[in-house]
Amino acid sequence: MKHTPLLAMLSLTLGIAPVTAAEWKPAKGPLSTRWAKDVTPEKVHPEYPRPQMTRPEWFNLNGLWQFQVATAEEAPPLGKELSGQILVPFPVESALSGVMKRADRVWYRRTFAVKKEWEGKHLLLHFGAVNWESTVWVNGKKLGTHQGGYDPFSYDITGALKADGPQEIVVGAWNPADAGTQPRGKQVRKPEGIWYTPSTGIWQTAWLEPVPATYLESLKIVPDVPGNRVRVTAHATGLKEGDQIEVQARVGGPLIRSGKAGEAIELVLPRQGVERWTPESPRLYDLTVRVRRGDRTVDQVTSYFGMRQIEVRKDDKGITRIHLNGKPSFQVGPLDQGFWPDGLYTAPTDEALKYDIEITKKLGFNVARKHVKVEPARWYYWCDKLGLLVWQDMPSGDRNIGPGQPEIKRTATSAKQYERELKRMIDNLHNHPCIVMWVPFNEGWGQFDTVRITEWVKNYDPTRLVDCASGWNDYPCGDVHDIHVYPGPGSPQPEEKRAAVLGEFGGLGLGIDGHTWEKKTWGYQGTKDSADLTRKYERLMRRVYELKNKPGMSAAIYTQTTDVETEANGLMTYDRAILKVDADRVAAVNRGDFSRVPKQVVVVPTSQRAGLRWRYTIQKPAKEWYKVDFDAKNWEEGPGGFGTRGTPGAVVRTEWKSPEIWLRREFTLPEGKYSTLYLLVHHDEDVEIYLNGVLAARAGGFLSEYDEMPIAAEALATLKPGKNVFAVHCKQTRGGQYIDVGLVELKTDGR
Repeated sequence: MKHTPLLAMLSLTLGIAPVTAAEWKPAKGPLSTRWAKDVTPEKVHPEYPRPQMTRPEWFNLNGLWQFQVATAEEAPPLGKELSGQILVPFPVESALSGVMKRADRVWYRRTFAVKKEWEGKHLLLHFGAVNWESTVWVNGKKLGTHQGGYDPFSYDITGALKADGPQEIVVGAWNPADAGTQPRGKQVRKPEGIWYTPSTGIWQTAWLEPVPATYLESLKIVPDVPGNRVRVTAHATGLKEGDQIEVQARVGGPLIRSGKAGEAIELVLPRQGVERWTPESPRLYDLTVRVRRGDRTVDQVTSYFGMRQIEVRKDDKGITRIHLNGKPSFQVGPLDQGFWPDGLYTAPTDEALKYDIEITKKLGFNVARKHVKVEPARWYYWCDKLGLLVWQDMPSGDRNIGPGQPEIKRTATSAKQYERELKRMIDNLHNHPCIVMWVPFNEGWGQFDTVRITEWVKNYDPTRLVDCASGWNDYPCGDVHDIHVYPGPGSPQPEEKRAAVLGEFGGLGLGIDGHTWEKKTWGYQGTKDSADLTRKYERLMRRVYELKNKPGMSAAIYTQTTDVETEANGLMTYDRAILKVDADRVAAVNRGDFSRVPKQVVVVPTSQRAGLRWRYTIQKPAKEWYKVDFDAKNWEEGPGGFGTRGTPGAVVRTEWKSPEIWLRREFTLPEGKYSTLYLLVHHDEDVEIYLNGVLAARAGGFLSEYDEMPIAAEALATLKPGKNVFAVHCKQTRGGQYIDVGLVELKTDGR
């Protein structure tokens, strides 16, 4: 529907300078995706925005709107030309909005015409989401104020329409970001680290929908897998006595039942041939709901549903696990932030939105944890259609607390707003079969009344699991005990009624030149290149599957789908241009296939399990200290590893607190070939390692666990059966410190 020429024409009618497509261009941001080129004022998110409740007739308001920055006490600019323009639905701070400026208060304005075929109908004005508070006027009439940055809302604007001529919409929006207590996720005024740029204003599709005087407002669809039935509750407005709700499903043939609005209408499905919805086979069934007045259909919408059951119970070995459709379901997936370099909260196109899910599936994942953000309905539609389980976080707000700290005490206003938006999130997303878990709190961010909130969610939606808190402050409630371990992995113990899950781990960092938001990036643990990242990911997943078996972990969420701003922990770059890992190898281990993944076979042990004796000194030795024949008999002697207690991953047997340490040790190699040998090293910070007087490896920074390190070919060539010599230098500048070294061989299964 080409509404931009219409907007220009109507703007002229009002005496306002037209805002044309030719005048618009995106701002130049730090980074862009390949889909940005497909965005134009004539074509910006043209897809119907509400896939689970569709009508054929609608009008897309996405495109160019007039725009300007506002002040707190400013009167609405009704009937007035605004100074700038913005491309809706991209947030103000994004490049694709054309503005790319931080503004907490803004005005929007545009006009539209009422089509002749809409006469006699009610006209609904819909917003997918506006962040965070919005007030709407139509033709100077104030329709209302909405608070909530993640939920859709609508106004019946019929009574505000003029008899003829252009109709004016004005929207005022305010987003205090972290200056307020409202749910906001990772939006902050000063982005850094894991905190990102805000998304102010209209960030999901705005649209008009003509409906009859009696129309369907909402649907609630509840599948009952054990009972082989589905229940549909429809709410409608303008009903007359005798009106009926008719529900029709296509499962084999058509199934039709009728009942009253506001009451569950039950469809019993055929005993044979009904497929369960799973990530491997995401079977969806069409649904049509009508308001019937006698033999006439007054209103009709189309929808869909999936037959899916999620629960926690014991498996055949007595271990409490997550079950999908009656079978144990081991869930592996990424932490998904849902940010875009050119659109921030808003994906550039629907194809881009779909792409993230396709890549997630390609990598062998079966779940994604949507992290402290709620997506547009079409993201969940693609998860439903393509087959991706979703753990849905509630966006956090108010104040953060650290591990082990008591819950915060919210004000009555803050608590009420959180609970209001939590309920809306559950209501708006309820019908998506992909969603299997609600996560009210993340890592103590705004965490309060955990037991009460968790129990309320469980009672309000008993069809899904509830994770009382992902990471940090766990309470004995909900369906899972969720911990975070970086890089990990780790697992809590399964409980009598709660499954054990790993809500975050990994965070292997790799910045790719030319594909970063800024030159300086960070990760929880650095990697050298794609091969190193893939290898380390495989090793993490081998441990994940060991934890699946013992103690019986049910799920693991890896950080994360993509890089975001300065954070380089993604499996993809922020612009989605580069997949940083070998897709086939990652997909294999995500599904539990480790046939191509080398195992560590210890050749020369480290001091992890037993303290091996080393000669060491903290005084700078002679230049020849690393040579084979160097005499270190005057150095001190002690068991490894060397460092300060409390350093992550360290097994300290000899305390080392000085800035530098030098170590030497003789070791014996048995007969054999050593071409597949690697160093096994834990260092904090910079380290250089010699084998038989030849530099074998050098690394900066630090590790928080033991890791394999390639050996330089020249040093590898010096290894021989019998006596060999390690010489190690480690330099520490700040934080914890630790050094320990051994040798391992990497062997794949069957070798």
